[in-house]
Amino acid sequence: MFERLIKRATIVSEALPYIMKFYGKIIVIKYGGAAMVDPELKKRLLKDIVLLKYVGMHPIIVHGGGPEISRRLKNRNVKVRFVQGLRVTNKKVMEVVENVLGKKVNREIVRLLKKQGGKAKGFYGRKGEVIKAKKLWVKDENGKYHDLGYTGHVEGIRCRFLKRWMKKGYIPVLAPIGVGRKNRLFNINADSAAASVAEHLGADKLILVTDVRGVLDKEGELVSEVDAEHVGRMIKNKTITGGMIPKVKCGLHALKKGTEQVHIINGQIPHAILLELFTDTGIGTMVVR
Repeated sequence: MFERLIKRATIVSEALPYIMKFYGKIIVIKYGGAAMVDPELKKRLLKDIVLLKYVGMHPIIVHGGGPEISRRLKNRNVKVRFVQGLRVTNKKVMEVVENVLGKKVNREIVRLLKKQGGKAKGFYGRKGEVIKAKKLWVKDENGKYHDLGYTGHVEGIRCRFLKRWMKKGYIPVLAPIGVGRKNRLFNINADSAAASVAEHLGADKLILVTDVRGVLDKEGELVSEVDAEHVGRMIKNKTITGGMIPKVKCGLHALKKGTEQVHIINGQIPHAILLELFTDTGIGTMVVR
């Protein structure tokens, strides 16, 4: 009769040491993938982030929106070019990026967090000028530098500004749009932006929400925990390939700069963040120094 209630109580009991351990800690969450598209997954994930705030942690969301940007550009017949996986951002593309990431996606996330009972504040580009950016140049294998237009990288974060909002009980929601010299806007890779936010804020954890389980070994089995040195070897022997490479590299950067742990999880799993943080085994890959 009480089996289901006892099971629930056991889960809460297992979570308590982790809640105590992470109390007051900054948790940067890079929000992307299917969990941004599927309405039910979106609702669950944002509700879980609100829960993190209520149990005393300080979550910060850095969100993507690449697929929506691509759809909008296609509808407008704007041709897009990529260099080493990075979108070349001209003025027309930057206009779409600002409209999609800032005026649509960012506002929607803030609205949904409030609907789940949380306090949230959105920032993007000139709104708050939270991310200070600089133009990004990419060097190819021949040593030639490529101009990516308004594609940039993080130069600095308004840390005290963000921390004031967090102390007031708000969850900051950041679109990866930075402001550079002469008030120019720059489009920044969301994984890279999240890693930089974690670095500058001294975050305890960086969580990358993706559409894959995490880092897989040669047999396709999940690696639940791996250190930075082992990750480097897995990239060299091509165990880690494709889109996972930039994600783990961003994670390694955050670890090198002081973040304690990086988690790569599948946002398609209900309550993925809670399962990763508050259970003994977790459900994704935890990368440590």
